Amino acid sequence: MSIRNLDDLLAEGVSGRRVLVRADLNVPLDKQTGAITDDGRIRAVLPTLTALTGAGARVVVLSHLGRPKGSPDPQFSLRPVAARLGELLDAQVRFAEDTVGDSARSAVDALADGEVALLENLRFNKGETSKDDAERGAFADQLAALGEAYVDDAFGAVHRKHASVFDVPARLPHVAGRLVLREVEVLAKLAGEPARPYVVVLGGSKVSDKLAVIEALLPKVDRLLIGGGMCFTFLKAQGHEVGTSLLEKEMVETCRNLLERSEGKIMLPVDVVVADAFAPDAAHDTVRADAIPSHRLGLDIGPETVAGFAAALSQAKTIFWNGPMGVFEMPAFANGTRGVAEAITSADAFSVVGGGDSAAAVRALGLDETSFGHISTGGGASLEYLEGKTLPGIAALED
Repeated sequence: MSIRNLDDLLAEGVSGRRVLVRADLNVPLDKQTGAITDDGRIRAVLPTLTALTGAGARVVVLSHLGRPKGSPDPQFSLRPVAARLGELLDAQVRFAEDTVGDSARSAVDALADGEVALLENLRFNKGETSKDDAERGAFADQLAALGEAYVDDAFGAVHRKHASVFDVPARLPHVAGRLVLREVEVLAKLAGEPARPYVVVLGGSKVSDKLAVIEALLPKVDRLLIGGGMCFTFLKAQGHEVGTSLLEKEMVETCRNLLERSEGKIMLPVDVVVADAFAPDAAHDTVRADAIPSHRLGLDIGPETVAGFAAALSQAKTIFWNGPMGVFEMPAFANGTRGVAEAITSADAFSVVGGGDSAAAVRALGLDETSFGHISTGGGASLEYLEGKTLPGIAALED
């Protein structure tokens, strides 16, 4: 693919020009206090923003947060993000209280060279996510009128055919930001000819969410290690009792078929941590994966499984990890995720963390982010890229 990048735009000169930057600032917020609990996505866009402000651009940042229903909703406001972004940039960030209205135009008009404005949540306007091309295009026209060039640095959103991702770049000179360019380079390496052995670790709750990527990866990988809630549907497919663990009954036959044609590539847990309830203080212990009591539920992989997964990972030259191995948010059920993550960092391999909950787990567990080859900012986008799908936001940047 042929995509112009930020260096191309900088070479043309951006001083005094209004540059729209589509960022992914969809950070988690504490439900009670509204405080940002993980600013990783804000930090990820800083290299692009500082390059632009350092070159004198007037930067207008666009983002969504959460899933509002196409109208303003205070719980999804980007105001706390503007404050945190200003702290990280050590500079004032002007905050517009709307997306394309009077406040947005005033904030943009007030920018001096090297300054930054953040518009309110794009999804407060139903045109952002509309499936109607005309409605989406009309909103894109209003956004594009605020800028003279466009930079996409929101890899977490490139799999969405949204106005700010797909339609705005058609209306302005457009380039990929530092983050998007790095993401595409890394994932292209995985999708091409990765160094072998190539080991993939998949976790998370549902098989249905990962089915397409499992189908796409099975022919390409040397080992596929499966943990998290999704492992119980596979264990059920092997004929085991899974108690009250998370189970997709409609996927059992699909999992049975995957196991039959996996040629032994799929590794499942041999022991699991089971509990009396889904609670941080629930009574729990470790049992064999084929001996889960009918009244208990699995919330993590066990130590023997961690050891087996670690042995497979130690042989790898390329690793892709997407999805936690258990309910890592609860300390009693975080050991599986921590153990696998530490095994990945210990391997002599190029490792990629596939965004989403996996990236959140790395930070929540206090692991050294620099010990991984790459931590993606887009879980869904990463998976769809590896499935071989065309990502609308990437297609929109191609020349």
